[in-house]
Amino acid sequence: MSKRILVAVDGSSEAIEALQFAATEWPDAELTALHVINPADSATGADGGFPGASDQWYKSAKQRGKRTLSEATQAVDRDVETRLEVGRPTKTILGVAGGEEPVGGDGDAGEPFDHLVLASRGRTGLSRVLLGSVAEGVVRRAEVPVTVVR
Repeated sequence: MSKRILVAVDGSSEAIEALQFAATEWPDAELTALHVINPADSATGADGGFPGASDQWYKSAKQRGKRTLSEATQAVDRDVETRLEVGRPTKTILGVAGGEEPVGGDGDAGEPFDHLVLASRGRTGLSRVLLGSVAEGVVRRAEVPVTVVR
């Protein structure tokens, strides 16, 4: 039986369904919803484009991330911890799941999770090759059981 479950959420309806699935499937487990801010999504590029652009982008991405976590956790009728991290999604999800990523990005690493749940958007063919697949990367490299909700 899984005791600590990490659920990756990205703002999609599929991710909310994955959190709902985890809440239903493991009613006694401790759930944590994780949203990863991906710096590669920044339209400002490495140089920022103008002074303060990186800070503005991060502030906006952090607000969107908090809103994403809030919307996801409101969709389930139970307590869900939340985490907002910055990094490449696959690597960050795996790091948090394994207890390697420090809580809040600094300090000591957290306790490992027993199970990981995430959604698949069902990309196939060329779109999967071009865009990559977080779910596929997580499934291939995770050291804990993974449930992909589709």
